[in-house]
Amino acid sequence: TTPLGPAPAPLAAAVDNDRSGVDCRPGTLDPAPIRAAIAGLPDADATSAQVRITTPDGCWTGTSGVRDLRTGAPVPPHARFRVGSVTKVFTAALVLQLAAEGRVDLDGSVQGYLPGLLPADYPTVTVRQLLHHTSGIPSPTPPGDIEWQLAHRYDRWTPEQIVRTGLENPRAFDPGEKQDYTNMGYIVAGLLVEKVTGHTYEQELARRIARPLGLRDTYGPGDDPRIRGPHAHGYQAVTRDGVTELVDATVWSQTYTPASGDVISSLADLDTFMTALFAGRVVPEPQLTEMFTLPPVDDVEGGPARYSAGLSAMPLDDGETLWVKTGSRYGYLAAVASTRDGRFRVEYSITATDAKGEELSATAQAVIAAALGMA
Repeated sequence: TTPLGPAPAPLAAAVDNDRSGVDCRPGTLDPAPIRAAIAGLPDADATSAQVRITTPDGCWTGTSGVRDLRTGAPVPPHARFRVGSVTKVFTAALVLQLAAEGRVDLDGSVQGYLPGLLPADYPTVTVRQLLHHTSGIPSPTPPGDIEWQLAHRYDRWTPEQIVRTGLENPRAFDPGEKQDYTNMGYIVAGLLVEKVTGHTYEQELARRIARPLGLRDTYGPGDDPRIRGPHAHGYQAVTRDGVTELVDATVWSQTYTPASGDVISSLADLDTFMTALFAGRVVPEPQLTEMFTLPPVDDVEGGPARYSAGLSAMPLDDGETLWVKTGSRYGYLAAVASTRDGRFRVEYSITATDAKGEELSATAQAVIAAALGMA
């Protein structure tokens, strides 16, 4: 553990990273707002940040902070990171590919594809409802506080265990009635991919998306709690006896969030994936429309639905919509965002010290504000 006190000297400014993709050239883009948003790391909020932004004027990618607090070394080029719930974009794409091939019916029942997973008297849940967060399948009660999580970070879960644990809780609404953002629908969707293809989720991610697109940094870790390849360490702030320490959270089993929060990637890979996806080169029409269509139901909080298959809709001031997915795992925040035509895109990874806290990291807030100002 590292006391939350003196740390490696902050880098005075963000470092331009021209090795993160030959296709990323600044042109006339002024990256000053993004540079300022991530300058001064590490600090109490985050130990590093990586950002890539593309506008009609050009593209900029850069880093700030350190690879790890022990050495104070800079974040390596092509650094990999946990993308958290950005995983759901990959999972939705896999399911929609199978639908395009006629191997999955989006209106078909989960009970038909995965017999025995849900109780015999459970209302019919469709595949589309899994992707839209409208299935109503309850989630497990989060087990324990951060100290419990740390003590159990190497535990291994199976997707079936997670579903069974969730079903111990009452169902808040019937399938299709409301939208409630959870991991559960995507955990079940991962099981669906495996059942229909006869391969593991990790194999299908590699075979259908990573290899065809040349994504060298993108993979599903399965049971491996490590991040393979170059990466920045993630840290979690923990208060013990009144003293806040940073605990290294880099090595951590992701088996509690299979197909919903476990993928590892890099900025360049995420940008390549999003560009190809939005251009129809990953999922064809008409299935691709599912990723840009909100279900006609209310959110459980009472507002309109915000989530499509894999993405969420963020209205911009000019009337355009930014299609976004954020993610958080202990030690890591990530996000992807793009306009439908791909002219404006942002990807980031921030090793925030309270990545799963109720308040979004100040660094992430600064990056988002700067990026939206450049949209």
